[in-house]
Amino acid sequence: MRNLIGCLLLAASQLTWAGAQVYEPLSASVRAVMQKAVTDKASPRLAFNSEAEAKAWLDDMARRLGDRIPNAKARNDFLKTVHYEATRAGLDPQLVLGLIQVESRFRKYAVSKASARGYMQVMPFWVKEIGSKDHNLFHLKTNLRYGCTILRYYLTMENGDLYRALGRYNGSLGQSNYPNQVVRAWITAWKYPVRGRQI
Repeated sequence: MRNLIGCLLLAASQLTWAGAQVYEPLSASVRAVMQKAVTDKASPRLAFNSEAEAKAWLDDMARRLGDRIPNAKARNDFLKTVHYEATRAGLDPQLVLGLIQVESRFRKYAVSKASARGYMQVMPFWVKEIGSKDHNLFHLKTNLRYGCTILRYYLTMENGDLYRALGRYNGSLGQSNYPNQVVRAWITAWKYPVRGRQI
């Protein structure tokens, strides 16, 4: 019986809140802005005031992420890309880490029942809506670029209301479970002193 309970607890800890963003037609101007955002070819880099600040953040986050992404190079590439894409979209990188934890449990090739893909569980309709058919949602930079762009869009749509934006991101607008899970993960696992104006 204890083994059964242990297995059930382990299974519950592996569950994700992988979302299903709901398709809503975009205005031409919003589509153009989002298309520009996802097709930018800039290379990921850490945006800190000094190399010492960048190293401190990377070391701290890498330590926290070590069990989930054991390969040091892959972990550093992942963290640099998260930081760059989140900062570029005006988001707190640690919030994005919390969202990824809840959405995919840091699994690059995660696919939800609704077909959401990758780390940030992006729905394939977004590629047709704002991207290009050669965009692979399992590619690290592409997935994070889309996810951060979409979350920023929802935050703007909801006038900065993080809980409503997270609800939209997950396709669960008006329900509290998912936003609470993301904020809890952000605060308990990834909180870090944030400099500048990010949400």
